Amino acid sequence: MTTLIARTRTRAVETLSLDSPDTRNALSADLVGQLAAALARSAKDPEVRAVVLTHTGTTFCAGADLRDPPHPEALVGVLRQLVELPKPVVARITGHVRAGGLGLLAACDLAAASTAATFAFTEVRIGVAPAVISLPVLPRTDPRALARYYLTGERFDPPEAVRLGLLTTAADDVDDALAPMLDGLRRSAPQALAETKRLLTARVLETFDRDAAELSALSARLFSSDQAREGMTAFLERRDAAWVV
Repeated sequence: MTTLIARTRTRAVETLSLDSPDTRNALSADLVGQLAAALARSAKDPEVRAVVLTHTGTTFCAGADLRDPPHPEALVGVLRQLVELPKPVVARITGHVRAGGLGLLAACDLAAASTAATFAFTEVRIGVAPAVISLPVLPRTDPRALARYYLTGERFDPPEAVRLGLLTTAADDVDDALAPMLDGLRRSAPQALAETKRLLTARVLETFDRDAAELSALSARLFSSDQAREGMTAFLERRDAAWVV
């Protein structure tokens, strides 16, 4: 099996890199499964103080792999793992983030991006909705500001992602921006980090408990619809979908 998640460790910080640049780190069933397994290992390892989630290539994550999409419940599971992990998870982004990739981003506790990054909720343009990823996205963002990008699929930049609540910070040098955060995590007691994270994620997990089944069903229904088939075909063929006017 091809390894799709690269792992490194520096001074108690485990870095997990989405490592399928040929597919723009799209969320395939295999990638989601391997990420879930890597997170489970990090959660159990007493030597890991925090996890950095990053990527190879120019794209953090392009969203669902349209040729091999994960089951909605599998995506719910890995998003919940990120939220529930008893160690802080920090997103490090130097490229583009689309659709389901924004779910991964929102599930992290801290997030920094370089000013070269771009973001878009592109689901509406292929005939689906940002259903499952809403579980971490909606509780952590400004709803009025988010409505524009959910409904239009427009691209937005890192300062706008900070304003929405998707990013902690944006900087020309993302590693310089992350350095004080990672230093702070290394200086913090593991028990204190775990309990503080529980305080911060309580509302997000309430959303998972209340809405996960409904949003998984919505995702499955939309992905099997005629409009989604047309939208995904148009995307793969690099043409406008039939409804574009």
